[in-house]
Order: sequence, then structure tokens, then C-alpha cells
Amino acid sequence: MTPAAPMIGQVYLSLAALGGIALLYNVLRARAPFDPLNRRFLFVLRVLMLIFAGRALIILTGIDAFRFFVLLGAALVPLAVLLLTEGLLRRHAPPWAKLIIGVGTALFAVLAFWVGDNIDPARLAGLLVFQLIGFAIGGWLVLTRDRTTLNAPENRAVDRLALSLLLLVPLGATDFLIDYLGQPAQVSPLAVLFLCWLAISLARAQTGHGAPLLGFGAALLGAGCAAVAIAFAAGMGWQGALLTLAIIGATMLLAMIFVDTRSLHSDLQSQTLLRHMAQGEGATSADFLRGLAAHPLVQGAAFIDIGAHDDLDARVLARIFTRTPVLRRMDGDHAGAEAEHIAHLFARFGASHFLLVGDAPLRLLALSLPSITAAPRTELELAALQRMAWLMGQADA
Repeated sequence: MTPAAPMIGQVYLSLAALGGIALLYNVLRARAPFDPLNRRFLFVLRVLMLIFAGRALIILTGIDAFRFFVLLGAALVPLAVLLLTEGLLRRHAPPWAKLIIGVGTALFAVLAFWVGDNIDPARLAGLLVFQLIGFAIGGWLVLTRDRTTLNAPENRAVDRLALSLLLLVPLGATDFLIDYLGQPAQVSPLAVLFLCWLAISLARAQTGHGAPLLGFGAALLGAGCAAVAIAFAAGMGWQGALLTLAIIGATMLLAMIFVDTRSLHSDLQSQTLLRHMAQGEGATSADFLRGLAAHPLVQGAAFIDIGAHDDLDARVLARIFTRTPVLRRMDGDHAGAEAEHIAHLFARFGASHFLLVGDAPLRLLALSLPSITAAPRTELELAALQRMAWLMGQADA
């Protein structure tokens, strides 16, 4: 490991953390910047930005005065934790907790203006203890909360963000003890990136706690294997291996955060069939379906009035579609006369899907959708479209 490697690694980790924070910051700002909980979370992110920007600037410029930003940000961490915890739990912290955090924040914010380092390591030791107290108070509020006062999504959000403490506390503590531990760089950016990833994963309601933890474990395992291989190949010691692990892990986490944020942005901007359904116009089912003609899934769809086709048995088809409102070519659980009618129906119109949109008279919507594009979400959207069109048809009748 070269003499400049620790400084390069420190700058890289700080910039990676800033990148992850900025991505999460933009996601929260785009959703509801004036929501009370989001405003508290944005304050937390600004505090973290202050810390990592100060670390990077110290090394890049060589100006030690930027240490003020690091110390001020570190002094604000317990306050940020308390504010976010109160917002998540929708309850106030006890007065004694507010007093401890308030006095500690004021004290260490003032000490951040002390330019010299002649009060260190006493200042750093006190700041470490203060941060540990802040995290302990936040953890105590989370563990002793009344879960019945929060709904399921709120409890999931609290549990998800509390998981980040498992990394934030130990890795954040090592930042203060870096000279004693002999670490090549401060590794708390890994915990911050993990926090950002957990926060972004909250937008996916179907995702449980296991998925983010499994993804983080896979990323950490991959980074560990790569770091060990590089360390052996380059003849590095444990410090070089640790620095390599931190850099690779931060890169993987930042890439995963970027992919998730782009996925969320795509979900907001995508022209899904559900979006068209929600914004569609038309008072009748026929007008509503015609208004969706611009969507790729519905484009070229054909309306079929079964009564106008003598070669189709309306009674058999009514029985089939009463049981299966969305009929797909790939469905093969029919036998006898029903199977013959279904085969003739698909051959007659060359469709992949038939949707029941009216009972009296019996009316179908025929779609031609390649099987390669028939994702589970697409099938669900088609089922929702059929249900909505059928209900509108019932209202028309």
C-alpha cells in the first residue's frame, strides 16, 4: 500500500457517501419536501453531508479549517437522530432526553469553533460519548414504543431504519478511534450508504426486511472476496485489504442505490396501464376502453360482440368467461366442448388474451400480446382493466 493510499481511500469513501446521500436526498425532495417526516429526514441528510464534505475538503485542499464542518456535523448527529426518531414514532421524547441532547449539542457545537487541536483527544472522546448516548436514546425510544399506535408501514419503516444502527454505531465509533486502531481510513461511509439503501427500499412496500439484508450481505460478501483476492495478488497487509474492502463495498452500495433510485424514477414516469386507467376518460365502458387505445398493451385491441358471430356459442362462452374473466391462450385447463370453443375463438381472432367487458350482450376485448412481454405485472394490470371495464359496463346497463 502506497503512502498516499489512505488519503485517496478517505476521499473516495467520503465522495461515495456524499453520492449516496445526494441520491436519497433527491428522492425525498421529489416526493414530498414539505412533509414533516421528510423534512426531519432531510435535516439528517444535510448533517451527514456536512461531515463527509468536510472530510473530503480537508484532504483535497489541505486546509485544516474545514475540520470545523466535520466537528459541527458530528455535534448535530444526536439531535438529528432524536428528531427523526420522534417523527417516525409520532411521539415526543421525554424531557430529560431532550435536555441531554440539547445541552450536548450546544456544548459541542461551540467547541467545534475551537480551531486548535490542543483540546483533543478530550473533545473527540466527549463527542464519541455524546453520540453513543444519542444513539442509545433513539434505540430506547424505538424498542419501547407502543407498536399499536403505528400502522404496519410505519412500524416497518421504524424497524428498517433501526437496522442501520447495527452498522452506524460500531463503524461510527471506529472513526473516533482510527489512530488507536491503525485503520487506513474511516469506514463509517459504508454504514451511511447502508442507511441510504434501507431508506430507499422503504418505497417498495412489498419488500420485507430480508431482501435488503440479503442484498447487503451479498454485496459485502462480494466485496470481501474481491478484496481478499486483490490483497493476495498485490501482497497487501491487513490495512490494504481493509481499505480495498471498504472501497469496493462503497462502490457496490452506491451502484445499488443508483439503480434503485432510477427504478423509482422510472416507476413514477412510466406509462403503465394502471396510470392510463387512473387518468382515462369516458363515461361508458366502451369510451373508457377506446381512450386507452394509445397504450401499447391495448393498441390494436378488437371489441367483439359475440351475438354478431354465428359460429360462436354465446352460452358456452358466457359460462367460460364467468369463471375466467381474463382468458389467455396459454391457459389449457379446459376440456370437452369448452376446449373446442376456446381453440376456435383464439384461432378466429388471432389473439393472446380475451377480456370479458360486458355480459348483456356478451362482449369481449381481444388483445395480441407476445408471451415474452407477458410479465406478472402485465397480467395483473390486464386483470384490473377487465374488472374496471366490466364494472363500468354493469353501471351502463
